[in-house]
Amino acid sequence: MADCTDIAFRLVARERGLALACVEMISANSLVRAGNKTLDMLKTAPEDRPLAAQLLGHDPVIMARAAAILEERGFDLIDINLGCSVPKVIRNGEGSSLLEEPRKVGRIFAAVGKALKKVPLTVKLRKGFKDESGEEAVVVAKIAQAEGLAGLAVHGRTGKQNYSVPSDHRAIARVKEAVTIPVIGNGDIFTPEDALRMVRESSCDGVMVGRGGLGNPWIYREIEACLTGSPKPGRPSVRERRDALLQHLDYEVLHLGERSALLNMRRIGGWYTTGLPRAKGLRVSLCTASDTASMRQLIEEFFDGPAAPQP
Repeated sequence: MADCTDIAFRLVARERGLALACVEMISANSLVRAGNKTLDMLKTAPEDRPLAAQLLGHDPVIMARAAAILEERGFDLIDINLGCSVPKVIRNGEGSSLLEEPRKVGRIFAAVGKALKKVPLTVKLRKGFKDESGEEAVVVAKIAQAEGLAGLAVHGRTGKQNYSVPSDHRAIARVKEAVTIPVIGNGDIFTPEDALRMVRESSCDGVMVGRGGLGNPWIYREIEACLTGSPKPGRPSVRERRDALLQHLDYEVLHLGERSALLNMRRIGGWYTTGLPRAKGLRVSLCTASDTASMRQLIEEFFDGPAAPQP
């Protein structure tokens, strides 16, 4: 969820049911060097809690130093990334490629765990790097438990599969059977029914939503209702989509500034208007807007004008 789960995204979603959130993936090397872009990614607010930070890296010493920095900055949970499958990350020997090196992973867990004073440590992993059996995830999950990690999240694809095949619930179930610490299921959660199916087929203790939350901050309350047997909330109206998108724009400007908001909203506008008539025209117009005031006007005209989408 790099370039997606910034503070604006989180605040919009929290007001609509998101509980625990995570900042964008943080490079341990960049954090230790105090890179400006990395520090900007850590921006938060008092209402943005509880909040986790996810670290990417391969050097136990650097990872430990970075984790200590995050704890000092007040994060509520530190997570280690063993799931990223982006080529440049893999070439660095980070992310999901580390699943082939369980001994190194163990050293990272030990070093980071020792560096943290009180904040819980978790890990996000895929079911494997190349091996589709799920065995690599089981091995790493057992190491995580032995090193005292508080829990883990499992994405039901290998690093090499990226998003090319459906998420494998059986692999998540294998990990759940292998350890006693909480196991969170991840992958292809786009509807509350997807979440319920994952829980039933894997016996996981909870679900993690990624791409399914883009432009759909209502999914969290819908999932909670589905998993608890509560009445299902109605789907958001066109008006609710409009209001959420404008609020997202306001938060982008407030917390990240005019230029970042202008660039980010070219992408975000498409999230909220997927499936609506004339949405392509709006997306094109947002990409050519010169300032966020113009963007607001374009959004209002799209939703409120004579040819506005009907409820």
